[in-house]
Amino acid sequence: MLGTSSTTSFIESAAGVEAGGRSGLTAVVVGGLFLCCLFFAPLAQSIPAYATSAALLFVACLMVSSLKEINWTQIPEYVPAVVGALAMPLTFSIADGIGLAFITYAFIRIGSFEFKADDAASFVIAGIFLLKYLLL
Repeated sequence: MLGTSSTTSFIESAAGVEAGGRSGLTAVVVGGLFLCCLFFAPLAQSIPAYATSAALLFVACLMVSSLKEINWTQIPEYVPAVVGALAMPLTFSIADGIGLAFITYAFIRIGSFEFKADDAASFVIAGIFLLKYLLL
């Protein structure tokens, strides 16, 4: 309702579970805190974009360090990861980067006729993202 992408909601939820939250009360508390943050939004907007570049660079370095865990010998594994990693900063959207990675994964699997039993969910998600991009 307030423009939060589903990716952001998932990340916040995963962080809450990792911190020990197991009930719906965690989500209610986080929602209340986000509601309180609405009052501080003008203060955050007063900070110029270039002032946050150091923090963004640090986060990018943390994200790039996880690329070492990708299986770089399997094309269906590393190409979607690279597409997603490049698409996120270029589209200014984590959700779009993930969507393009899903679509790339599905096209590679379909094009190489390599199907695994657990690819069905990936194909469905890729199809939904493809429809989103085609109809938008």
